[in-house]
Amino acid sequence: MQLWSLNGNTQQLDGGAMFGNAPKAMWSRWIEPDASNRIPLACRCLLAKDLDGRNVLFETGIGAFFEPALRERYGVVESQHVLLESLASLGLSHEDIDVVVLSHLHFDHAGGLLAAWEEGKPPQLLFPHARFLVGAQHWQRAWKPHPRDRASFIPELQHLLQDSGRLELVAGEYSQTLGRAVRFSFSDGHTPGLMLSEVAGVVFCADLIPGRSWVHLPITMGYDRYPEALIDEKRVFLEDKFARNVRLFFTHDHACALARVTRDERGRYGTTDEQPELRGIV
Repeated sequence: MQLWSLNGNTQQLDGGAMFGNAPKAMWSRWIEPDASNRIPLACRCLLAKDLDGRNVLFETGIGAFFEPALRERYGVVESQHVLLESLASLGLSHEDIDVVVLSHLHFDHAGGLLAAWEEGKPPQLLFPHARFLVGAQHWQRAWKPHPRDRASFIPELQHLLQDSGRLELVAGEYSQTLGRAVRFSFSDGHTPGLMLSEVAGVVFCADLIPGRSWVHLPITMGYDRYPEALIDEKRVFLEDKFARNVRLFFTHDHACALARVTRDERGRYGTTDEQPELRGIV
């Protein structure tokens, strides 16, 4: 089994929104904003190649499903479906993926499930041979979102996943599809039922910890539903990964895919052994 980081479409979003109540004087030292106050963000996916004989993709990024006006509004840089290009670089297509694991269904994590936008065509679900794994609690949230995060969901996506006949809702540590190969845990601070996946000593942090800067406990996003709960969840999460030497995989960090957790004498968490990409590590 090998782990690969795959680039999806990138975004440029407002730095203030991404760092919540942290002042710009602080966060601009970590990620330099452009003239419009936007910072670069990855939508990075994790591929477990030959995991018990299957290709398992953790998330699909934002993809290219937005029409041009919305692509501009949400700061999507590329018009083509970058994840499909990343798969092709490994000699794979979306048809070769056996399982897609989704931490949650916000468009910047699940939009890559859809084909690139074409005028006059309805949304088309890719990955025709894959089973789709979604947290059971979050699935309910996606059907009945709060006004606060309704715009983060793709209305057609839940119907397409349900109608595929290949959807599994995960409620515990392990799924029927992947068995003991992938261990799941759940978080509510960013969105109810966010599903975190651990495979071969690597954990997909999703939006609990979008990148290195958010490893600091007080730092949350303006997009988080329950920031105080998220901080408490993050503390427990990081302590566990530090104790077990589990590496962190970041989806939104524009320059770092993987890192190890550190903790100083004052109990502050940080990262070390930072890697910009994974290229087939076992």
